Amino acid sequence: MDVLKALIVAGMVGAAMPAWAADIAGPPPRSLPPPSAVESGWTFRATPYAWFTALNGSQTIKGRTLDVDASFADIFDNTIGDGGSLLALMLDMEARNGKFAILGDVIAESITLDKSGFRTRSVVPGVAGTLGAGLEMTFNMAIVEAGGAYEVGQIGPVAFDVLAGARYWYQKIDATVDLAGTVDLGNLVVSGGRAIAKSGSVDWIDGFAGVRARVSLAPNQRIELRGDLGGGGSRFTWNALAAYAYDFTTKNGVTYSGVIGYKALYVDYVEGAGRNRYEFDMLQHGPVLGLSVRF
Repeated sequence: MDVLKALIVAGMVGAAMPAWAADIAGPPPRSLPPPSAVESGWTFRATPYAWFTALNGSQTIKGRTLDVDASFADIFDNTIGDGGSLLALMLDMEARNGKFAILGDVIAESITLDKSGFRTRSVVPGVAGTLGAGLEMTFNMAIVEAGGAYEVGQIGPVAFDVLAGARYWYQKIDATVDLAGTVDLGNLVVSGGRAIAKSGSVDWIDGFAGVRARVSLAPNQRIELRGDLGGGGSRFTWNALAAYAYDFTTKNGVTYSGVIGYKALYVDYVEGAGRNRYEFDMLQHGPVLGLSVRF
């Protein structure tokens, strides 16, 4: 009888052990959902952002070439610091439904450089003489990007997308130089003691294709890494972005996030020859800072 009682007690204790152990240990750890599983149905995101851009490359207008090497500090000082204006409007957009997303990005900027940000270099064949000393260069540019992305796989909290689309470029750039004795004035505008090379309106379209990784660090934190290559209107172009986003609040179904990262965009575009040659061989790069709204 004592043996039977002991067996019954042992069975009762053994049956209670799993529940007791679970109460002590707590619920099992919850793995992060992959980025595409966080939302279902269509979601929309708009991110106005500032791009603290620097310019490095060369610019050819009317057959005259100038080397450009200007940090954001140079650009800021040449505009705001000298009483001018620095226009920079940027908006990144995305609409996503499961694995598929529609992408858009708009950049509009007006940048002024003084002689510290660029220097004269050479002229192309068919243009005599040299430019002389550079005084000022003004860039008016717009870039509009549209495309799509499709998720092709996931590894843990990381989702991988392929993407493709097109990028439209618009430019209007003027360079002002001293009227030195070596300046070839053919097809230049002369104003007082200055010669001005005006590009007029220049535009083209590039196609691009690339990849993107979306990483969920936590339910309210994520990283995006993107790169693409392209061409068509230009000889070659590439774009790269690394960004971190933190969701700091959600109100009425709208999530607000702070975004910080780094963006680089390169293009090499050429048209015309001799006195009519225009070339924009430039890398724009710098930190980005934005506010994202998702709903």
